[in-house]
Amino acid sequence: MKPGLRVALLGCGVVGTEVVRLLNEQAEDLAARVGVPLELAGIAVRRPDRVRAGVPPELLTTDAQALVTRDDVDIVIEVIGGIEPARTLMLEAMKSGKSVITANKALLAEDGATLFAAAREYGADLYYEASVAGAIPLLRPLRDSLVGDHVHRVLGIVNGTTNYILDQMDTHGAGFNDALEEAQALGYAEADPTADVEGFDAAAKAAILAQLAFHTPVTAADVHREGITEVTAADVAGAKGMDCVVKLLAICERVPSADGRNGRGVSVRVYPAMIPRSHPLASVREAYNAVFVEAESAGSLMFYGAGAGGAPTASAVLGDLVAVARNVVGGTPGPVEVTYAKLPVLPMGETVTRYYVEVDVTDEAGVLATVAEEFARQGVSIQAVRQVGLGAEAQLVVVTHRAPDAALAATVEGLRRLEIVREVTSVMRVEGDE
Repeated sequence: MKPGLRVALLGCGVVGTEVVRLLNEQAEDLAARVGVPLELAGIAVRRPDRVRAGVPPELLTTDAQALVTRDDVDIVIEVIGGIEPARTLMLEAMKSGKSVITANKALLAEDGATLFAAAREYGADLYYEASVAGAIPLLRPLRDSLVGDHVHRVLGIVNGTTNYILDQMDTHGAGFNDALEEAQALGYAEADPTADVEGFDAAAKAAILAQLAFHTPVTAADVHREGITEVTAADVAGAKGMDCVVKLLAICERVPSADGRNGRGVSVRVYPAMIPRSHPLASVREAYNAVFVEAESAGSLMFYGAGAGGAPTASAVLGDLVAVARNVVGGTPGPVEVTYAKLPVLPMGETVTRYYVEVDVTDEAGVLATVAEEFARQGVSIQAVRQVGLGAEAQLVVVTHRAPDAALAATVEGLRRLEIVREVTSVMRVEGDE
């Protein structure tokens, strides 16, 4: 067999430890698939004295810079996360002729353009399947399998923590805080869950998906983001009343131009929304992820599986490692991301969607007509309206047809100013077919 390839690993936490385990346990199979053995050259960590089961201590080093520039290293795997020093280390690795595999969604969403430019300049591979949806093979189908198609929409659940919380609220009637505490106890949520529950994690993944799907530059800052901390038991109950369920959705859409052929722009957003229980995403339970891709010729495709965790994420890393190693052995780099389309990312106000609005109103004649007039004033058409409760306890539930988000938001603000409205008790977007 030909001489092997040597791999440097940056980070040895939950994911990194699993990468080491899989490299050791599957060494013979990996060598057969690549054509040469894969050998760990070193592992960069911050605390080398920490005990890591199955990790050879002689491979540990605190000098990550020296490791990624070593002449005997062929491929670098980065699983330390964060922006720095990960960005500098990956750039140094590619500058030194190494190909890079990363699971770093935050860095890719913030400054992927710099990394892709470096990969092009130095002829290196940059693979990152593990950055979105864990073990689910999603990015490579977008980049490779669908590259000859025209992707219209990517819609999905890409954060397991929030899906677990919302699932508990729906199936067991739990409040947000109780569901969050349970997610933390089970290891689905961090001690500081902000990145998950406020939608930052999902927004980073949405940016990566949109860039791949639409060949256009998208960063996390371009993504409209709303988390689930404001979702109440009343919101979940309201969804049940419509035979819907609440999910935190990442939605990436190509918005057509007036002629219907060219793209006017892309809409990329993350927010909690109601979807019909008949929709396949409604049945995605607990901490699982699922993503729909809608393409012109391929039609609708669904990707489902474990979206996080050490072993699932390491599985995606190893898949990239085999692909990159084959490229190194063959002397041919893999595909480099292209953003030739350069479509603008449209503001949220221009995004067309639907609203569910629950309004606590006074008990007097003409209430419904006054509320309907406010919707009409903003050019928003009402799909359905019903009254919940009687007399002083009466509430109106309104579901709109599709309209620009700015008009829908203005309608809600107008309702709050009406004397007959005591309170707008619930506002949530509705996705899925009308």
